Amino acid sequence: MTTPKPTGERCKTMKALVYHGPGGMKFEDVNKPSLRDETDAVVRIAKTTLCGTDLHILKGDLPDVAVGRILGHEGIGVIELAGSAVTRFRQGDRVLISCVTSCGKCENCRRGMPSHCDQGGWILGNTIDGTQAEFVRIPHADTSLYAIPDGMDEDAMVMLSDILPTGYECGVLNGCVKPGDTVAIIGAGPVGLSALLTAQFYAPARIIAIDLEDNRLEVARQFGATDSVNSSDGKTVEKVMALTQGKGVDVAIEAVGAAATFAMCQEIVGAGGHIANIGVHGKSVTLHLEKLWSRNITITTRLVDTVTTPQLMRTVVAGRLDPKRLVTHHFALSDIIKAYDTFANAGRERALKVILTNPPA
Repeated sequence: MTTPKPTGERCKTMKALVYHGPGGMKFEDVNKPSLRDETDAVVRIAKTTLCGTDLHILKGDLPDVAVGRILGHEGIGVIELAGSAVTRFRQGDRVLISCVTSCGKCENCRRGMPSHCDQGGWILGNTIDGTQAEFVRIPHADTSLYAIPDGMDEDAMVMLSDILPTGYECGVLNGCVKPGDTVAIIGAGPVGLSALLTAQFYAPARIIAIDLEDNRLEVARQFGATDSVNSSDGKTVEKVMALTQGKGVDVAIEAVGAAATFAMCQEIVGAGGHIANIGVHGKSVTLHLEKLWSRNITITTRLVDTVTTPQLMRTVVAGRLDPKRLVTHHFALSDIIKAYDTFANAGRERALKVILTNPPA
């Protein structure tokens, strides 16, 4: 029989998903975060989610993530504590946590590139403890949190932490999608589908979804893809060229993070086109400049900056965008190991985004 912790001790600890090196994680007791700087806030997590980047960490693709780190960089919650210099929020406010922490003052933040903030960037679940926990400390709270409008669906709001701005900024905006374009999105997982949803802001003529899984391709068609290609037979390039009368696509969005899919983008992009990389690449890829050098191709990379979060939130509030459609599974935060298994086996489980709920105290 386990002896209950004294009340004082219980208040000082919390449950969190802790990284224990490649392939290792535990949901365990850790110290509850506290304010370190006057610009910090401590947020009690209401809902969080899992990201493909978390799977890359567990595979060892991001070796700089330290053993003992609490994972996670998405979520919503309620302000538990606010530092003396926090002016936009106070205890009890419902907030959206941005996956990118921004000081709002450094050169990169002022350039609209907070992913490279001198004091922030993507640090949650990376260089500091993250959101897959009962509580999280948020540095630079005034410029790293967003107030949640009254009455908004919480699942939809979680999608604004990372996945929706990532698909939009890294895929659609970097790809310079224009009215009348033909867009190919390689990878119909959550980030690819986020690119698909937001690409429609710009009225492309065709959106071709490419994936190995028929279930995800069906979802892509429901979300607005005009065409779908199952890439399991190795004939994707031929199929896309047939769909485009041999010209290739105007925009190829890589939303997987694999050498094969990046190579596919190079094969299907047309003259004057854009290759917009979203995927997290843990290994090197081959760049075929011997074929691309003369074709006026633009290749872009980007870490999401979340500068479009207010714009996307207004679109959701207005009912013009419904990111809740990306959510397929719900778990209690205490079932996070099971949630990881479901998310890691997305094809088998027909999983897109999973929501983890931390019940009220």
